[in-house]
Amino acid sequence: MDLHVRYPALSDLRARAKRRLPHFVWEYLDSGTGQDLTKARNRQALDGVRLMPSVLHGETTPDLETTVLGRTHALPVGIAPVGMSGLIWPDAERHLASMAAVEHIPYTLSTVASQTPEDLHPVIGEDAWFQLYTPRDPGIRKDILTRVKAAGFSTLVMTVDLPVSSRRERQMRSGLTQPPRLTPRILAQVACRPAWALGMAQKGMPRMRLIDDYAPDTKGLPSNAHAGYLLRTAPDWDYLRAVRDGWEGPMVVKGVLRAEDAKRLEEEGVDAIWVSNHGGRQFDAAPAATEVLPAIRAATRLPMIVDGGVESGLDILRLVALGADFVMMARSWHYALAALGPAGPAHLADILRQDMIANMGQLGLTRLEEARDCLWSEPSGH
Repeated sequence: MDLHVRYPALSDLRARAKRRLPHFVWEYLDSGTGQDLTKARNRQALDGVRLMPSVLHGETTPDLETTVLGRTHALPVGIAPVGMSGLIWPDAERHLASMAAVEHIPYTLSTVASQTPEDLHPVIGEDAWFQLYTPRDPGIRKDILTRVKAAGFSTLVMTVDLPVSSRRERQMRSGLTQPPRLTPRILAQVACRPAWALGMAQKGMPRMRLIDDYAPDTKGLPSNAHAGYLLRTAPDWDYLRAVRDGWEGPMVVKGVLRAEDAKRLEEEGVDAIWVSNHGGRQFDAAPAATEVLPAIRAATRLPMIVDGGVESGLDILRLVALGADFVMMARSWHYALAALGPAGPAHLADILRQDMIANMGQLGLTRLEEARDCLWSEPSGH
């Protein structure tokens, strides 16, 4: 079966994923916070970025290779962290990490994943990143960083845009609790999705296994909050310095939307900025990353990683045109995995690859960075 015939775009994978996932899992993956306004804004802002083709370039051979943080990747896109990936599809972290190693793109493991860094050590490549939710206890932080480094993760991503938990009302309405509990309502949803149910029966309901090593007692937490909140603190600039001092290797700060914050982060010695509004899952009045990217690009010389609403190779070109050095996607890889199982993420990587090649050919580009000369803006007075 030619997957490009049946599933030529991410929208096809997303539709199939919805049919295969229990409702509470779908809501966990697909939802933002509030009324999903920030999530929708991410998509709308990308749609508003237009690129101007030019003509008579002759035959072109687009080169998709991209270098960021000293590593060259086959594609300018990687896998962003998703907490509890294993809830979305059985063994999700391992499937995604394995695919990323084969494709030579970064895979980012979340602190609140359902597998530990050690679990993934046998399958990660040289481009494995670890996303740190900041523990309050310095001893726990040191131990986590030591384990991550020993497991072979090369790059640390410190997330800074979760000072408090968000409500994520769609998840609440679905009946999802943390940790997930098989209530009659949830069991009824599971019974309608046999492929997911069979995989979970084989693997067991996922837990945040790294967090469990440090916070096994989750009593007293609200039903929509997870065990990570027992450990987490809202970091400040002193905390950032402590993490920088405790990590040997590239360090990325994720969740930046203000140009002045990016400038100061450069002064503090971080290695890259990750422009993100957390996929619209934290704050429902945030601007889209696409909207703030040009100002942040002008404020710093650091490499710029960006996420938010990306669904295609064309979207990747749009962000590169605005100043991104690298693009990350989160939900999309999980749509692909839920749609097609382990074959899904590799198929999505090929969708993105073919879409970039087609659109670069249309624009007359051989290198990704040439997209920055293709930005179109409406003439003044119109």
